[in-house]
Amino acid sequence: MRSPIGEQDRHWSTRLGCKSVLVMVPHMVAGTRLLDLLPLLEADHRLQVAFTVPEPWESWQATHDFVRAQGAVVLPWAHARRGSYDLVLAGSTRGIDEVTGPVVLVPHGGGFAQYRRWRPPGAGGDHQPVLNLDAGKLLREGRVRAEAIVLTHDDELAVLKEVCPRAVPAAVVAGNIAFDRLCASVPFREHYRRALGVAGERELVVVTSTWSERSAFGSHHDLFERVLAELPPERYRVVGALHPQIWSHHGDWQVRAWLADCFRAGLRLVPPDEGWRAALVAADHVIGDYGSVSTYAAGIGAPVLLTGSAEAPLLAGSPADVLARQAPRWRPGTPLAGLLTDRAATDSGAVRHLLTSRPGQAGAILRRTMYRLLDLAEPARAVPASPVPLPRLLPS
Repeated sequence: MRSPIGEQDRHWSTRLGCKSVLVMVPHMVAGTRLLDLLPLLEADHRLQVAFTVPEPWESWQATHDFVRAQGAVVLPWAHARRGSYDLVLAGSTRGIDEVTGPVVLVPHGGGFAQYRRWRPPGAGGDHQPVLNLDAGKLLREGRVRAEAIVLTHDDELAVLKEVCPRAVPAAVVAGNIAFDRLCASVPFREHYRRALGVAGERELVVVTSTWSERSAFGSHHDLFERVLAELPPERYRVVGALHPQIWSHHGDWQVRAWLADCFRAGLRLVPPDEGWRAALVAADHVIGDYGSVSTYAAGIGAPVLLTGSAEAPLLAGSPADVLARQAPRWRPGTPLAGLLTDRAATDSGAVRHLLTSRPGQAGAILRRTMYRLLDLAEPARAVPASPVPLPRLLPS
């Protein structure tokens, strides 16, 4: 394949002397977070960016479709892993030992140490939760695997100091660029509402689910049917936001087939790659589970109603844990409309504080980090705090 990166195809180039940036997208969730970084590199004629999907471990067709849809050069993994790059942006540790160049390791979701406890089948009671910051993840043969390990919060740095002190010099507490973009979008709420078809006194209910059998959609197969049946369509507009992993693993066709009756009843869905943040800004009510989307909603002050029981194995002190202890709950099968009208308040400030310890600063810190590793002076232009794009709804 012809590549704009490297010397082999240099004679085809129109712009010479560019520094190379490789974006490694292991799955769609990581890819959407990496896309938040790319505006920080825009308008710089000194850079050439290319994408790749690390393989062969657990590669979904949806990931390849997502990457191709960005319109960038996509290098096959067999090609990309032979190259040398001036900067590598990675959404996970997958494949980073097989490429040459300084790596910026970026978390997806709410951050490295923001998740529920994960206990493998058969693990004993003394099993410690995997936080993605332990030495098994961040070290290889005693060497730190990334030149910059991006953290969202000082609390994550404290975890890193405890579980993998050798990686601390590479840590960069940058805050949460996904949350910063969400906050920058709040002033445009009415624009997002119009794009989602919400007008007048109608209220927007966003129903969100992470993946896994314990998620809202996994444990309640009739989740959307129940919401639609209880909420009169002349008063409520229902929009769903499903985790990209659901779409990737089960397939676009299957998700639409499962929800065919719901589409006929008025349900609309935002795409898996973008649209969920705009929907949260536009929402009057959010129904969600322990996933990071629910915590992001609470962080901007959206009213959140949680599904499921309060016994979910959450990491103590994480945003999901704080939200779970504060937000009211709805068990499908119990009346819903009354809960939306008479809901208890959630301390959005407490959740927001746990989502980022550098509010509004992520873009500046991340750009400074990337240009340091590129060994280039930062552009003089201001760092953009980009609102998310207007949402589009998937065809019913």
